[in-house]
Amino acid sequence: MTTAVLKFGGEVIADASALAAVLGDVARLTAAGWKFAICHGGGPQANALQERLGLQPVKVGGRRVTDAATLQVMKYVLAGELSVDVVAAALAAGLGGALGISGVSAGLVTARRRPPTRVSGGDEELVDFGLVGDVVEIRTALIEHLWAGGYTPVINTLGVGLDTEGSTCPVFNINADTVSSAIAGALKVDHLFLMTGVPGVLRDKDDPSTRIARLSAAEARGAIEMKGIVGGMIPKVEEALANLALGIGAVHILGANAGALQAEAAAPGSVGTVLVG
Repeated sequence: MTTAVLKFGGEVIADASALAAVLGDVARLTAAGWKFAICHGGGPQANALQERLGLQPVKVGGRRVTDAATLQVMKYVLAGELSVDVVAAALAAGLGGALGISGVSAGLVTARRRPPTRVSGGDEELVDFGLVGDVVEIRTALIEHLWAGGYTPVINTLGVGLDTEGSTCPVFNINADTVSSAIAGALKVDHLFLMTGVPGVLRDKDDPSTRIARLSAAEARGAIEMKGIVGGMIPKVEEALANLALGIGAVHILGANAGALQAEAAAPGSVGTVLVG
């Protein structure tokens, strides 16, 4: 059995053809014996709903500041519309065992509120991200139970604190990249697939033909130091390296093109960038 976590964001969900293509690949790989956990974000959809409600999205270093009203929006978007839409698209793509769950479900993603912190992309002052969580633990039993029953969990990336506040447990907004990485590390999956707006790690961020097919951890660190990897790809690669240290077999950065996931699964580095230890 080959195990994998796949993460994609709201941009993929917004593109019906891209979403169908990705989930079709998941369906075919699942039929071939793979076990997937799918994690999805929903940034663009959350921004749009905030604006329709007269709320101004606030981000620092690319990360969303989450007050009570914003958390309500994230619940509506992630655990509501997008969860339903992704599962419906998965069923249409032939992934009959797709099952939408939240990081809150059975305490799958336990978290604590992030303390004020300095972030890259911000200034020197501490940033209070509000109701944003840092992952404490991934309780893998739920995913393993679903896999054993032939289901593919489709996970929206809210988390829950287990210290009760009155009659409820606090719910936190957590970045989808962070949750997918934590889940992949806790399960020690064979593959973590991170779908982005580019086809992989590029030597020239504006030229897809400069895609790097394969990077070892040492090569990736060297490329960052020599500025062969720049801009927004740096944190993605750095997080990939941290993921490898958690025991994940390989981390793939790839675009959401038709057939890309299946091709990358069959031949790592063929259409994306594969990072290995």
